[in-house]
Amino acid sequence: MEKEENILGTEKIGKLIKKFSIPCIISLLVNSLYNIVDQIFIGQGVGYLGNGATNVVFPLTMICLAFSLMLGDGASSYLSLKLGEKKKEEASKGVGNGITLSVILSILLCATSLIFLPQLLNLFGCTDNLREYATQYGKIIAIGLPFMMIGTALNSVIRADGSPKYAMATMVLGAVLNTILDPIFIFIFKMGVEGAGIATIFSQFITFVLNVGYIRKFKSIQINKENFKLKWNVAKKVSALGISSFITQMSFVVVMAFENNLLAKYGAESKFGSEIPITVLGIVMKISQILNSIIIGIVAGSQPIFGFNYGARKFDRVKSALKTVLGLSLVISTIAFILFQTIPEVLISIFGSGDEIYMEFACLSFRCYLLLCICNGIQIPSGIFFQAIGKSMKSAILSLSRQILFLIPALVILGKMFGIMGILYSGAVADGLAFLVASVLLILELKRLQQAEGKSQTLVDDTNTDNQLKQQIVITISREYGSGGRYIGRLIADKLGIKFYDKDFVIKLAKETGLSEEYIENHEQKRTNLAGLNNGYYVGLDNSDELFIKESELIQKVAKKESCVIIGRCADFILKDQKNVIKVFVYANQENKIKRAVEFYGLNQTKAEKEIKRIDKLRANHYKHYTEKEWNNHKNYDICINSGTLGVEKSAELICELVQK
Repeated sequence: MEKEENILGTEKIGKLIKKFSIPCIISLLVNSLYNIVDQIFIGQGVGYLGNGATNVVFPLTMICLAFSLMLGDGASSYLSLKLGEKKKEEASKGVGNGITLSVILSILLCATSLIFLPQLLNLFGCTDNLREYATQYGKIIAIGLPFMMIGTALNSVIRADGSPKYAMATMVLGAVLNTILDPIFIFIFKMGVEGAGIATIFSQFITFVLNVGYIRKFKSIQINKENFKLKWNVAKKVSALGISSFITQMSFVVVMAFENNLLAKYGAESKFGSEIPITVLGIVMKISQILNSIIIGIVAGSQPIFGFNYGARKFDRVKSALKTVLGLSLVISTIAFILFQTIPEVLISIFGSGDEIYMEFACLSFRCYLLLCICNGIQIPSGIFFQAIGKSMKSAILSLSRQILFLIPALVILGKMFGIMGILYSGAVADGLAFLVASVLLILELKRLQQAEGKSQTLVDDTNTDNQLKQQIVITISREYGSGGRYIGRLIADKLGIKFYDKDFVIKLAKETGLSEEYIENHEQKRTNLAGLNNGYYVGLDNSDELFIKESELIQKVAKKESCVIIGRCADFILKDQKNVIKVFVYANQENKIKRAVEFYGLNQTKAEKEIKRIDKLRANHYKHYTEKEWNNHKNYDICINSGTLGVEKSAELICELVQK
């Protein structure tokens, strides 16, 4: 770890981006090509109605993919966190529960899809002319859903286990096999859309078999039958850790369902009819996604570079990396813009030919819907950049802005005003508005980086260590903001003559990770509600997770060595299996907390109220995320004390008496 962190902070930015981004780009391109290959051969062998049918079925695949990514990415994050805490058995349970959930969900979704396929197709905008092809293709795809879902979930876990090359190889093999089998089933066996469906599920089955075979080869854990038994708390945690991936995928499903239905409605009122718009725009979006995958891969691979250097306050390297990433992304989006505006008929012909009206709508779609695709070179990198530096709210806003906040309203409003042309221009409107939001947030952040000062200094806590205890005891103190809990902990440490740990952890973490003390103070013990809404493009541990793992190791090391008082940091949970630990929670009424915040923290009353609410919420989210328990639940603690009633000095004395007895 030390070596990699040094590289992130010292190696040339261009070399780092090349090292981290190329595997991401390959992985994302393989995923995109997997979805698009069927349409190329169907368009050539069946015609545009066959392609329209696959576009109608595609949202069903995306829904199932959303669940499998949620469980796979959640299990991989759980694996990394628990391994960081040196809890291999719990890590095994998380992976086992993730696999079991993916099996159960895949079977349920398979059965639901087969039973309610006609209703689902209607929901996704199917027309009468597309229904026969969509039903044929949809039934076969539904049968293969368990293979796709389980294989995808396992792929994420295999990467987290330290075998990214194996995970990528199984994906690439599946994609290559699909590309080979599609023309065989469609052209040689004359099976049409059904042949494309069979080729897809056979390829997914091979990936599934290879990934299942890896279960016995895990490097970091050992999986046994007991690990596959569902445990509610574990299953819930795994699902929560993967929620960002689920939200990202489901936002695409919502947009596609809206778009298909509106295309069918307004297309029927135009000379193009319903089927041509549904077919063409689906193809256009998938072609643009291939180019977007390159941008996403560049930025996603750069996440650790942004995160580490931002935390280490090496803002010149952050700006340099961002400048390089934005430059590369703009080059890709510019190439895309030129292709879409100059040769749309060539691009659409890859997916089969059509009559004059079909080609006319295809050219309109590329030139109107993707008119401002060049903006993706800024908007996409901005969202992932803010995720990397821990700005959850900004990242979530940018993640949802284009698809949900702008595109859906634009589809509805412009469609009603201008019919089918309004639908086409809604893409450019959404891209433009999302670009403006991203640009403003990015410019403001760059100004903050420019104005950022050097490292802040943190004072080491200096307490009397003339130990008065007869045996080793660790006192953990969780506290509401403004309750004086930290000061109470300091008084207890002084009275008992034991070590006081709070800021010391910050200094030690700074030395071990290379992150600045200021960054650690701003990101430890704080988790926003929006942290789970970040893009699911690059899944792994963020800096908050890394800090928690490192702090857990330090806390366990300190607690084994000496008597001490530890403030916050989920220490009560981290040390739950250790003997001679006394867990304390300090609280106070709102009036006392405000008074203390005004007197000691220099806040006015209004600001104090907001700050108390904000900090307590962040602490509760942090505690819930890592412990699955409620932060202020008295059942978690041995002593709960109201400092507002007793006062901080009396509270400290009372706790000392209880400890000594």
